[in-house]
Amino acid sequence: MKSHDDKFRVAPGAKIKLTAIDASFDGGLVYKAAKDRTKCNLERLNKLQGLLYAEHKRALLICLQAIDAGGKDGLISHVMGAMNPQGCRVTSFKEPSTLERDHDFMWRAMRELPRKGEVAVFNRSYYEEVLIERVHQIEPKSIIAQRYGQINNMEQYLVENGTHILKFYLHIDKDEQLSRFKDRLSDPAKNWKIAESDYTERAHWDDYMEDFETMLLRCSTKYAPWFIIPANHKWFRDLAVSEILVHYLESLNMQFPKPSVDLNSIRKQFHTEK
Repeated sequence: MKSHDDKFRVAPGAKIKLTAIDASFDGGLVYKAAKDRTKCNLERLNKLQGLLYAEHKRALLICLQAIDAGGKDGLISHVMGAMNPQGCRVTSFKEPSTLERDHDFMWRAMRELPRKGEVAVFNRSYYEEVLIERVHQIEPKSIIAQRYGQINNMEQYLVENGTHILKFYLHIDKDEQLSRFKDRLSDPAKNWKIAESDYTERAHWDDYMEDFETMLLRCSTKYAPWFIIPANHKWFRDLAVSEILVHYLESLNMQFPKPSVDLNSIRKQFHTEK
């Protein structure tokens, strides 16, 4: 069986039809087995993130995109929460402020890029400016078309300078989105998540799917790949993303730095104190 890395990675230039991808795919796994595997992945992810932090040679940028209620917050809590907050930052990108609109479209994201040794998680990202802005015609199509190439150039620049990039599109279907909206209405602990736009934006579902498909076609590259994660089942979403992160970080062959002090001298001091 293909690993999740291969199965869900979007090949550069591949034409994607999201309606042909089963958002309820679960790999034939049962809930408990998947949860057990995810737990092991998260323990390994914690250690690998600690190694990335200690090595201090590279950074990791994780971009999350999805339709409303796609599960970005849940993924951050259940998977990214395994990482030490000393070396992991999460930034959520909402509607741009006046200050942000007065700059180029990537300015606000560039300020939040990870430093060496750090993981940065973008809950939404600079890709919003080729999604929402096209659907609602905030910018002309000619400007949006230019942005795909600008994003690719920027991501290539980051990779060439030591920032690794992994991008996850969390794929749910329209029925699952409606079910999650209803859950927010019925659960007092989730009422605060409800926004008027949750329902008005459903009228643009087909437009968003078309734009996500274009994003995946134009911006999944060898150096900064997109992964389409079936996300109707939250437990499978967590398993797939955690597995991809672990496999990728392991492939970097990171090493702990050599000590900056004379360990033998310090051991002798401890021995003397005894």
